[in-house]
Amino acid sequence: MEEICLKHDNGSDFQFRGRLFSECSWYDEEHGMLTRQKLYVTDNNEQVYYIVRSSGQERSRHAYRLSVRGDNCIIDNGMTEMALQFDMLMLAVRGLCGLEAGATPTLSMVEEMLKAANA
Repeated sequence: MEEICLKHDNGSDFQFRGRLFSECSWYDEEHGMLTRQKLYVTDNNEQVYYIVRSSGQERSRHAYRLSVRGDNCIIDNGMTEMALQFDMLMLAVRGLCGLEAGATPTLSMVEEMLKAANA
């Protein structure tokens, strides 16, 4: 674990103690956009999702902290926090992935969904 500070367009930087868990990037030739995604795990067993998009002089940087408290998933973007019941969040994920109830998405399915959502 190390101290991590992510630059964030919402004003204040995202700071936490954790480690990089996964990352990917791709280039959209049609729109000239490079997208980089990183997933971190914190020392408190939370997840931080970081996405940076850049195209020419334009750049956007967003970070989201996700934690589970009881039956709720708490999503915090540094300015706003929202709580969703975990079952409802999983229902939304299955719906976005086009999966039947009880189905488990593969990593490649989730990556394709993220690419489509971030396009």
